[in-house]
Amino acid sequence: MSFSDRSTPVTLDSEGAGDLRAALADWTVDSVAEALGDRAMRAFDREQIVPGLLAARALGGAPVATLTRLFMLGDQVPRSQVDDALGAFGVDGAVASGLVEAAGAGVDDAVRALVDLRPTAAAGADGEATANWWVASDPGEAVTGARLADDHVLGIGGASNTLAGATMRTPVGRVLDLGTGCGIQALHASTHAQSIVATDISRRALAFAAFNRALNAPPAAWDLRLGSMLEPVAGEDFDLVVSNPPFVITPPGTPSFGYRDGHVGGDGLVGALLREVGGVLAPGGVAQHLGNWEVPRGASWSERVGAWLDASEVPLDAWVIQRDQLDAAEYAETWLRDAGVTPERDPAGFRAAYEAYLADFDARGVEAIGFGIVTLRRPSSGSPTLRRLEEHEGAVSGPLGATLATALAAHDWVSGLTDDALLAERYLVAADVTKETYGRATEHEPEHILIRQGGGLGRAVRADTALAGFVSTCDGELAAGQISAALAALLDVPTATMNAGLAEALHGLVTDGFLVPVDDAGATS
Repeated sequence: MSFSDRSTPVTLDSEGAGDLRAALADWTVDSVAEALGDRAMRAFDREQIVPGLLAARALGGAPVATLTRLFMLGDQVPRSQVDDALGAFGVDGAVASGLVEAAGAGVDDAVRALVDLRPTAAAGADGEATANWWVASDPGEAVTGARLADDHVLGIGGASNTLAGATMRTPVGRVLDLGTGCGIQALHASTHAQSIVATDISRRALAFAAFNRALNAPPAAWDLRLGSMLEPVAGEDFDLVVSNPPFVITPPGTPSFGYRDGHVGGDGLVGALLREVGGVLAPGGVAQHLGNWEVPRGASWSERVGAWLDASEVPLDAWVIQRDQLDAAEYAETWLRDAGVTPERDPAGFRAAYEAYLADFDARGVEAIGFGIVTLRRPSSGSPTLRRLEEHEGAVSGPLGATLATALAAHDWVSGLTDDALLAERYLVAADVTKETYGRATEHEPEHILIRQGGGLGRAVRADTALAGFVSTCDGELAAGQISAALAALLDVPTATMNAGLAEALHGLVTDGFLVPVDDAGATS
């Protein structure tokens, strides 16, 4: 096979995959971090490779250092060291697979990587690694020093990690990875799915995905398909759809890359996905994806996203969390930098593209652009019961997917009960919940009481004396109604009034994980 054809950059047969997998077994995220040290790893987060190069070169011919220099840092490495690191696969196998090119057959001849290959790991619900993988993609700008090609296949980055962390890892049957790119989301899905369909409009991306599937040998079956958006799976149903779509808004006259630009005006691609994805969800099926949305002048982001949801082809439960919002100028600067267009490198090109961004946004009345995580669910039966559009720009503790899965299950439980039934249940305060009080030092009573989570989204609820007293008494012994009656007598409030207020509060406290129901056996539900 000729690797001058950009649509087939890499290939790997089953025998070669086994040899390469064995050679890479000790090259893990942890071994790289241990070898290079904190300074180099922090520099990687800033897309700086010089500290890593210095640290890896100082280690000589150690296999972890050789593989890191070659594939992650773009360094030229003597053939003898690469042969030693790659074992039975060797330099010849790497050349045949499209991974490297060799200057010659001599032991001191230089070998140079043609792709980025690096270790990564699957994280469980507790954030601990459950599997080690290696993922190939096109080299980044930090290594090549050149502008990315229009058909660049992105590797593991911030957006892909965000989606992987936000995806609910409930065991499922069929998964659709829409816009698979290098296949990283399909790898994650392989940990909890029986079969996966992975689609992309780029043949080059599908070639990388096929290579990564062969190298990592995931337990789930993969079906790789060429095509745009939902076209390759029309008429099919999935239990889970995951997508890191090309959501970046790219006006004419600005840098365009296939991995981030869907060639649909404005935020139209994300809007179409929200409206149409329900058509491929099985009953009870979930879709999770990232997206940008425009905020028109004088309107809110939730109005824009809400209008898309209202127009959905299939009525869906929806939970959308906006994680960030930039004004039009900030957005333009962010994505021009991402494209390598900076005032230092190309003053005229930067100015022209910047003006094109702002002219487009101003002409269409776009004031700001939001970014967030979308979770949609087709009800197993009946009508949707959830429409939650909220902002959360703070840190998230642990994988968000576990938080979302627990909250959806709690929402379903709460939605199926009347207020009287909620009050008849017993509850425990979750282990990560604390109470904070604030007030003047000279006052005996606090002016403010906050009930705060330590995990998940780190929510805080402002509580009055009654609610704070209720939460602090939830030790699993008394039913909520019994606590409510005692508080009503203590605070001289009608029992019906106290019950109504606490029942309303219970909906949010249980859904958001502040309180956990206790069943008749004393276990948390």
